[in-house]
Amino acid sequence: MAPDAPSTPPSTGMLPATLSAVPETALWTLYQRAAEARRPDALLHDPKAVELVDRIDYPFAERFGHSSLQAQLQALRVACFDREVADFLAREPRGTVVCLGEGLETQFWRVDNGRARWLSVDLPESIALREELLPPGSRQRYLAADVTEFGWAGEVDRSRAVLVTAQGLLMYLHPAKVRALIAGCAERFPGGSLVLDAVPHWFSRITLSGRMGNRDYQVPPMPWAMDAGERDKLRTASPAVAAVRDVRPVGGRGLVGALLPLALTVPPLATRRPSVTVLDFAERLQRS
Repeated sequence: MAPDAPSTPPSTGMLPATLSAVPETALWTLYQRAAEARRPDALLHDPKAVELVDRIDYPFAERFGHSSLQAQLQALRVACFDREVADFLAREPRGTVVCLGEGLETQFWRVDNGRARWLSVDLPESIALREELLPPGSRQRYLAADVTEFGWAGEVDRSRAVLVTAQGLLMYLHPAKVRALIAGCAERFPGGSLVLDAVPHWFSRITLSGRMGNRDYQVPPMPWAMDAGERDKLRTASPAVAAVRDVRPVGGRGLVGALLPLALTVPPLATRRPSVTVLDFAERLQRS
């Protein structure tokens, strides 16, 4: 059951946020986006994230620390998803964007075209907080559900083109669940696409060892990992996966900007880096 919505503290006018384990990562990513967006040379324009961090009663800096490098890398990842969603909406202005495990992502306010439908699916505690902080508009819908159970799929209008995003989600699932989620999306949304991100195996191993984080915050374990060079293996999840495409970050500031082209092209970094991938689904399965 969803927890009772917390009341606004009368003394501060701020909204408290209480999330646990994996759902709490929504606050981490929100904080990183806001930190980057506050810069005069920001790589990501996200005033809504800044607004939320200023409104939420949560010890962001004390819990997560501050790293301009982390904020920049997060912005580069987010921009990959934004680019894919914007491209989809340019092709399908009245399409549906289904955001799995969206947390407090503010992508709608960055790339919405004024005509698309948006469906956000997340755990009850995450949806409860999202509804309070980001009340849905007329073309937005929030659904409290386990994304791996697929009850949410029946809520998607199949007469519209569909793009599914799984940003900062799959790494927290067990590999069998990831495979089943990809297969389920491919088979339920013919002609659609799924945009996902993955951490490399070396990063996953660190999180599983419990050595990722600081004194106040421990990064949750990430049991699913995929090196960038392994992306073609995603085809084996379902015969309905018709194409696999790498989405590469662009830009970057300072040393990150200088080293990014090398990280994307020179082994072993190029094949063992974090990645964003698009899976395109066949219009229909060919039956023999």
